[in-house]
This record gives sequence, structure tokens and C-alpha cells, in this order.
Amino acid sequence: MLTRLGVLYLNDNGYMNIVKTLCTSTNRYLKGFASDDIKNFIIENTEIVRKHNLTPEIHLRLFTPNCRFWHARPELWPFSDPFWAIYWPGGQALARYLLSNPGVSQGKRVLDLGCGCGASAIAAKFCGASHVVANDIDPVAAIATQLNCELNGLNPLPCDTENVIGSEPKGYDLILLGDMFYEEALADSLHSWLNRCIQTHRTHVLIGDPGRAQFEGHSIRRLLRQEAQFELPKAVREENYGLTCSTVWRYLPEL
Repeated sequence: MLTRLGVLYLNDNGYMNIVKTLCTSTNRYLKGFASDDIKNFIIENTEIVRKHNLTPEIHLRLFTPNCRFWHARPELWPFSDPFWAIYWPGGQALARYLLSNPGVSQGKRVLDLGCGCGASAIAAKFCGASHVVANDIDPVAAIATQLNCELNGLNPLPCDTENVIGSEPKGYDLILLGDMFYEEALADSLHSWLNRCIQTHRTHVLIGDPGRAQFEGHSIRRLLRQEAQFELPKAVREENYGLTCSTVWRYLPEL
């Protein structure tokens, strides 16, 4: 999938190099594309998926082997790398945890940081969150998230494409981060910003991660309490080079 994106699943060093250029390259590629054009492109080049993952309750438009760009040459893809077209295992664990424990997000103001396909944001809204914002620096991800909201019978959620890490904390009750700890510098920035959010607004923070090396080896790891662990379905294990489970952690900087 565009080099199958399989190379990117756990190739963490190269992964961050791509993400660092995401804003610039996406803005360049999006020039000349209307929002409706992008929506139609996503619809025509993804498949609706709800099986073979941790949250069959949620329907998502994703890349599958049946899609053209699963096999096409990377240079044919007109936008930045489509991380939103993959349901990453950390995000799956987060969404599953929310759906299984609706009280965690019910009535809460929720930020899904690095939302990708928007599954965690959708799960929070399903569970009765009072306000949900989906954030991703890729504008195409924001459009994909809104399409996935509609696919699940929800009104499109507010989508923010600004890089909020390091910004003045807003009054969220709960911040969700799935598969965000893939590079040490980003983990450091997240660590500092999340601390400010907690100190300013007493925000709760949940992190979903399948055990990536950059996450397991970072100092933030000792400040986490395990909330749940989920065995990944066979198809997800195969796509992620044999990872067997994904864990939800609660960030507790006072530990």
C-alpha cells in the first residue's frame, strides 16, 4: 500500500521523518483540490471496514488489499502519506476501552490528538461525550474523520488541523493519544505539554500503544498505569509484524 505503508508500521525512525514534513507537503498537495473532490477521492479509494479489528461497532473507510492504492506506486498518491487510512493498534485499543467503559468519556469534553481515521473520537461520542474535537495536522485526515462520522450516523465532529502540542492548554476533561509515541523528540514534547494540561485543567490522559520501542524506552513509561490490554486480531497482528496486543495507559505524572 504505497510501499504498502507496511514499511511504516514499525519503522519508527523513518516514520518521524515523514511526519515532520507532513504539514508542508500536505498543504502543497492540497492546492487545487476542493473539499468535495477530496471526499470523493477518499470514498472511491477506500473500503468500508468493521470486521477483523477490536471495534466492530465502528465502521471506517480504510485501505485494504482490495483498494487501488494498496498496491499502486507511491508517486501516484496525490496527497501526503495516508496514515488516516490505517486503523493503528493503539487507536484500536483506545476505542475499544472507551466503548467497553462508557463512563470514561460520558459527559466529558474530549480531544482526540492525532486522530487519524477518527475512531477514538467516534467512540467517545458514541459513549455520550458532551463535546469531542478531532485533531490531526493532516487536513485529509480531518475530512476522512468527518466521512467516518457520517458513516456511523453521527454529525461531523469539529476537526482541528493545527499542531496543538506546546500550545496553551484548553479545558478538555480527557485527551486521547493513540500510537503517538513513535519518536523520542515527539514523546518529550508530548510529555511536557500533557503535564501543562493536567496542571492547568486537571485533564485526564489516556494513551494507546502496542509496545513500540520509543514508547517502552521513554521516561514517560514509568508515569503510566495500565488500564486495559487487548489481544489483537490475527489480521492486525499480521499487518503490524507480529505485535500481539495493544495496551491502554493512564498518564499519572505524580507517580
